[in-house]
Amino acid sequence: MTPLHPIMFAGTGSDVGKSIVATAFCRIFRQDGYHPAPFKAQNMALNSYATPEGLEIGRAQAVQAEAAGIACHTDMNPILLKPNSDHTSQVVLNGKPIGNYHAREYFDSGRSKDQGERRGIDRDLLRCEAHAAFDRLASRYNPIVMEGAGSIAEINLKDRDLVNMSMAMYAKADVILVADIDRGGVFASVYGTLMLLSPEERQRVKGIIINKFRGDSSLFEEGRRMIEELCGIPVLAVLPYFKDIHIEEEDSVSLELKAREVAQGKINIAVVMLRQLSNFTDFDALERDPCAHLFYTNNTEELQKADIIILPGSKNTIADLIELRRNGAAQAILKAHHDGATVMGICGGYQMMGQEILDPYHVEGDIERVPGLGLLPVSTTMSGEKRTVQTTFRFLHYGEECKGYEIHMGQSTCYTPDSSLPMPHATLNTLPDGSTEGTFLSSKCFGTYMHGILDNPVVVDYLLAPFVGKGEQRQSFDYTAYKEQQYNLLAERVRKAVDMNRLYQILT
Repeated sequence: MTPLHPIMFAGTGSDVGKSIVATAFCRIFRQDGYHPAPFKAQNMALNSYATPEGLEIGRAQAVQAEAAGIACHTDMNPILLKPNSDHTSQVVLNGKPIGNYHAREYFDSGRSKDQGERRGIDRDLLRCEAHAAFDRLASRYNPIVMEGAGSIAEINLKDRDLVNMSMAMYAKADVILVADIDRGGVFASVYGTLMLLSPEERQRVKGIIINKFRGDSSLFEEGRRMIEELCGIPVLAVLPYFKDIHIEEEDSVSLELKAREVAQGKINIAVVMLRQLSNFTDFDALERDPCAHLFYTNNTEELQKADIIILPGSKNTIADLIELRRNGAAQAILKAHHDGATVMGICGGYQMMGQEILDPYHVEGDIERVPGLGLLPVSTTMSGEKRTVQTTFRFLHYGEECKGYEIHMGQSTCYTPDSSLPMPHATLNTLPDGSTEGTFLSSKCFGTYMHGILDNPVVVDYLLAPFVGKGEQRQSFDYTAYKEQQYNLLAERVRKAVDMNRLYQILT
């Protein structure tokens, strides 16, 4: 087929819909016979994913790769920033962590006026690595579907830009500017963004997409014409506000829109709301299950009403565990379990459920030991080495092959204090090499390092079984098939709204 230029979906701001639009086009290009691949030079997210090689990338690029029908790879997201706090992030380069950096250290790549020494991380190195990753990807796939980050008009960060227009210029990409009309000010945001670009950068912007329009888009025809006249750039689409399409999101902004309390007539599943909650996409399958009502909370009353409580992953397990004790959520979880609720932990949540967390090397901070919730007979020791692996496994005694991935610091081992007898327990999952992971105490108390475990129907059926009414027949929810349906539906809606002939003319 005719080679296409790389295409970048850039934004007038954060959360305007760049990721979802890029995902749509990964599926559209695949449907049209191309072999697309996603690319985002630098991503900031707590939701990450393990590649088949056992390396780490942002979840959005893994989702986009899935929409494109290919395996994810670190070249799709060579630089990943995982916030540890409001001021520091772990920097993951080509899938492996290279250290924790304060924001000033990361963004300050200049030279000291007094000493002439380079300060902060070597951004020239990061830029070279991002370019090399793009080149490798472009040699294997066509087209490359690129995504920017935040606004492309942050002029105070322009000299340090690795992901927006500097990357587009390097890739010789055709840039499509995405604007969110739902938040208001769409004319100013589009025009202002373009006017803050240099003339050379502006020449790379070949089209505009107005996103999240509520109602009849034909009512915006005059606005569309006015934008085109003001900017001299075609508006390729006015996309509707999608309410019935569900694609996994990595941005924590979406957590604010999640349910916060129990609902009648459903199996109520409370995900404990942590300050540093990570990988909340672990719960997307449960959130779509017709039998379940999943909500996020650290409210003690709501926790005690839940049938099932899940302690999720955390980027700072010790700090989040201390906060759960401070705000009373820890006591509420223990009381709910005593009263019959199931408690399950995933990754950091699994570590919290144990007897203790040790941090002798100060991986997470200055605290070297903190007692766990005491629900599972395990002790966790934090270490500087991160385990990242994508794998299959067998859940408990079931024969079905399940899929999941691990991304965690620390190792959990059986806890047998000298002053008491070992607590009876079993492992939860068996890996292909015969090794095991996770801890099973009872059908209402278990923990695992396996992200994605709840995407497997056999695990969800087991989790919900104690709460399904007697005589009721539960239909297993096929999340894999559901996701494929959603990608196709998204592609159909976007294709219908976009001037595809004009877009292909631009890309050739």
